[in-house]
Amino acid sequence: MRVRGAVLEEVGRDRPFARSRPITVCDLELDDPGPTELLVRIEAAGVCHSDLSVVDGNRVRPVPMLLGHEAAGRVLHAGADVRDVAVGDRVVMTFLPRCGRCANCGTNGRLPCTEGTRSNNEGALLAGGRRLHRDGSPVHHHLGVSGFATHAVVDRRSVVPVEPDVPPEVAAVLGCAVLTGGGAVLNAAKPQPGDAIAVVGLGGVGMAALLTALSVGTGPVIGVDALPEKLERARQLGAHEVYTPAEAVEAGVRAAAVVEAAGHPRAFETAVAITAPGGSTTTVGLPSPDARASIAPLGLTAEARVVQGSYLGSAVPARDIPLFAGMWREGRLPVEELVSSRTTLEGINEAMDTLAQGRAVRQIIEFDGG
Repeated sequence: MRVRGAVLEEVGRDRPFARSRPITVCDLELDDPGPTELLVRIEAAGVCHSDLSVVDGNRVRPVPMLLGHEAAGRVLHAGADVRDVAVGDRVVMTFLPRCGRCANCGTNGRLPCTEGTRSNNEGALLAGGRRLHRDGSPVHHHLGVSGFATHAVVDRRSVVPVEPDVPPEVAAVLGCAVLTGGGAVLNAAKPQPGDAIAVVGLGGVGMAALLTALSVGTGPVIGVDALPEKLERARQLGAHEVYTPAEAVEAGVRAAAVVEAAGHPRAFETAVAITAPGGSTTTVGLPSPDARASIAPLGLTAEARVVQGSYLGSAVPARDIPLFAGMWREGRLPVEELVSSRTTLEGINEAMDTLAQGRAVRQIIEFDGG
């Protein structure tokens, strides 16, 4: 079928992207889904730093590539071997499919699936190959989703069904921002009663971590960011204290659980510096591969502190997305508050500029009929 999508043509073009136009919105051919795959009409998609990191070259992926990995939509067709998802179901895309067979899939979310990682790096779907073409040439998939398009073919293991009462924009954000940020709190940091929780970097993932920390209610929740407007937003959402990085260090802030979601080495250093003795620093940000941070190892030893990474919130999407959807339904997790603006496919280059400038929490691409 004929679809319209946002294709990254070349990585590393100069900013502003509104001028250099690395992403082209164009028509493509989308193959029918295979036996284990679904055809989904995209209703909403979030613009995330993981998209930007491909555009600016921090994450090496093959091009041309149809971007977008945080999305939700309605199933239009299910492959012959798909028995548990029906036409009309609303599904949340998850950018790291799990094969369910490899050793990493047996780690309860701690390690990413080996097969899913391989197919993502290749720009292919989990079953192998590509379903997108333009002028007879293949176009790569982004993280098994390619959600910046009117329609997508995805593997069944790249989606999680949700109840129809979950709105498209909420469903989309559950698949990355909430799964990554919220999962880092629940699955990796695992705060105990009375623990203070600090979040360093208040973009979409960081704000989702902050909202989840507030929903857990173990102790004070602290927001840290360099931008005053992000701090004010965190305060509006319920943060008990907010600081710039310099202020947090100068004030002697200490939290038992600290989540770093900025993807910058200075943010990581701040996160380590404000971690309390016996506490944990969980990093979920994706900095440049050559980024380096400086910390004092003695502090880790003498204060029995832990530094750990968490990819996709150490989550098992099929388990955790329904959990977060339930928290939203109960009014404990106001996911819609993460949406800072709405745009269209045609505004994608400008949306990348807004994201790169740090001015967005979560921009949502809306589609006709969504």
